[in-house]
Amino acid sequence: MHYNGGLGGEPSKLAGGGGSVDFTQFNQAVQHNVGQVIIGKASAIELLLVALLSDGHVLIEDVPGIGKTTLAKALARSISSSFARIQFTPDLLPSDVTGISFFNQREQAFEFRQGPVFSQLLLADEINRATPRTQSALLEAMQERQVTVDAETYALPRPFLVLATQNPIELEGTFPLPEAQLDRFVLQIRLGYPDEAEEEQMLLRYQQAEPLVQLQPVATIDDVIALQSAVRAIHVSTDVRRYVVQVIRATRAHPSVELGVSPRGTLALARASQALAALRGRDYVIPSDVQHLAAAVLTHRVHVSPQTRLRGRTPQQVIAEIAATVPAPVAS
Repeated sequence: MHYNGGLGGEPSKLAGGGGSVDFTQFNQAVQHNVGQVIIGKASAIELLLVALLSDGHVLIEDVPGIGKTTLAKALARSISSSFARIQFTPDLLPSDVTGISFFNQREQAFEFRQGPVFSQLLLADEINRATPRTQSALLEAMQERQVTVDAETYALPRPFLVLATQNPIELEGTFPLPEAQLDRFVLQIRLGYPDEAEEEQMLLRYQQAEPLVQLQPVATIDDVIALQSAVRAIHVSTDVRRYVVQVIRATRAHPSVELGVSPRGTLALARASQALAALRGRDYVIPSDVQHLAAAVLTHRVHVSPQTRLRGRTPQQVIAEIAATVPAPVAS
C-alpha cells in the first residue's frame, strides 16, 4: 500500500494571542518549561500536548509520588490556564464536582454556584476512589463540554482538559472506571520512575527552590485554541486513513480481545495522530504517527478475555502485536 506523504512539509503558522506561533515553537517552549519541573519525561509531556491539541483528556495511571499533580500544575502554568483539583473520595458527591443551585435569600432567586469542573485544566485525583455516581458526573463534561444541573445547561470554558489519575496498585476501596468512561480519555499514559541520573538531577534542582513556584507562562489560551483549530487541517491521506481503520478493526477481530475499540477510539487515534504530526513539524500524518500513539490511545479501550489474562498477556501486549502485524502503507 502506498500513500502520498503530505502537502508541503512546512509547520503550520497561525495567529495566536501574542502574535505568530507555530506548532513546533509551542511544543519546544512548553516542553522546555514543564521540563524545568518534571525531569526526564519528554515523551509523557509530548503526549499531554497531543491530548491538549486534539481536545481530548488524559488518564494517568501510576503509583503515588511520581509527579502526576506537579505535571498537571506545570502544564496549567505554562499555558496560562485556570486550574482546579478534585480529590476523589468515596463520600464525594456529584454536586461537589459540577456545582449546586441554591436559593439566594437576599436576591430572592435561585443562583448557580460553579463547581471545580468549571476550569480549563481539571485534575481529577484518584478518580477510581469515587463512587460510580460521582464518576459519571464527569461524563457529560468530558464529552460535550457542558454541565446540566436542575435542567439548566452551562457551557464549560475552552479549552477544557481533564487529567485523571489512578493508582494501579492499591485497589482496596476503589471503583474501577466503566468502559463508557474509559472511552472518553483520548490517552492513557504512565510516567514511571526516573533513572538514576534524572533522580540525582531532581535532588539538585529542588535543593534551593521550588521550580513550580517560579514557572512562568510561555503560551496563552488564545494560542492553544488557535492551535486546536489548526490541528484539524493537518492532512491525512486516504491510505493513512484506511490504515487507522484497519488497526481499529483488528482489535475487534483479535482472538484475545472480548471488546474491541469503539468508533470513538477511531476518531481519537486519527485526531491524536494529526496533533502529533503537527507538534513534530509536519502538516501531514505518516503511519509512524499512528504506530507511535497506538498503545497510548487504544490500550485502555480494549477488554481482553479471561483466558488471555490467565496466560499472562496484557492489553499492552495485544495492542503492540496488532500494531506490528497490520501492514502499514509506504510512501509513494
